[in-house]
Amino acid sequence: MLRMMAVIPPVFRAIDMLNLSNLRMIVVSALWSGLWAGLLLTAVQSIQVIPTLLQAEVYEEKAASGIPSLFHAENSGDAQTHQQEAEAWQPRNGWERTFFTAVANVSLGVGFALLLGAASTIRGGIGNWRNGLFWGLAGYTIFFAAPSLGLPPEVPGTEAANLEDRQIWWLMAVFDTAIGLWLMAFAKTMQNKLLGLLLLVSPHLIGAPQPDVHGSAAPVELANTFIAATAAANAVFWLALGSLMGLFSRKNQVLKK
Repeated sequence: MLRMMAVIPPVFRAIDMLNLSNLRMIVVSALWSGLWAGLLLTAVQSIQVIPTLLQAEVYEEKAASGIPSLFHAENSGDAQTHQQEAEAWQPRNGWERTFFTAVANVSLGVGFALLLGAASTIRGGIGNWRNGLFWGLAGYTIFFAAPSLGLPPEVPGTEAANLEDRQIWWLMAVFDTAIGLWLMAFAKTMQNKLLGLLLLVSPHLIGAPQPDVHGSAAPVELANTFIAATAAANAVFWLALGSLMGLFSRKNQVLKK
């Protein structure tokens, strides 16, 4: 109930401020920002994230085909399940994989840019690219950093908990982190700021779902490299997305005048 009471007033303010002119400006800014940020993310991923994934897939294929791996944990899952996953369609390595990755990244970029635009409107919008960096940092914290504390990025062939349980915890972490950061940044009373702090830590106090047996077909060093590369790529993406939203929003405001 307290969460809903904290969220409802900002939602009504956002609806009032999202007139047709502002909505058009947000959509146009989001389209351009999502396009360039998504392409930038694809380029950054091509440097280390995708090569690391390709290396991990080699270990996964060996494990699925029954070839022993020094890095595979005991009782590390059902071989039939791994085989079915390996047979699922996926784009071929090379330009096809890069193309579909870029399409997915641009789509995510536009969606997240729309969220940033709508949320920032409650506080008067993103005035410039410097202000956009802070909104981008908030997005990085909400959608990547906080969930990754409990569910870090995983290379193919890693044992994981039940998918539905992980999705529920991820959504809880995102929601609580978003409301918690908002209250800590903009709430006027210490009581609401403390509520924000409680929301920030509550998903991690509950704990993310974990597999019965931890293990991976890939070596630990490769998994750690993937986590670091993914964290860096997402940081670049979110900071670029926020700053681009500020840049294009300011440009559209100037043109509107």
